[in-house]
Amino acid sequence: MPAFIAVLQGAVVNSSLVMISAVLASLAAGVLLAYGICVTMFRLFRIHAQQVAAERHARSVVAPQGTVVGG
Repeated sequence: MPAFIAVLQGAVVNSSLVMISAVLASLAAGVLLAYGICVTMFRLFRIHAQQVAAERHARSVVAPQGTVVGG
């Protein structure tokens, strides 16, 4: 009977290690997914910021009467 208990305890330890590994793998996958989403959104915001800056620059070049300054 003690051999059976030792095998059972080994199975519980192996099961616990598998569960801990699964939880950590799931956490890592979630972190990587969140990182990917953040990087993508920051790239989109950068493109938007560049478009807004170009539009502001274009407005500052044109005078209020519609004539081009410096041309």
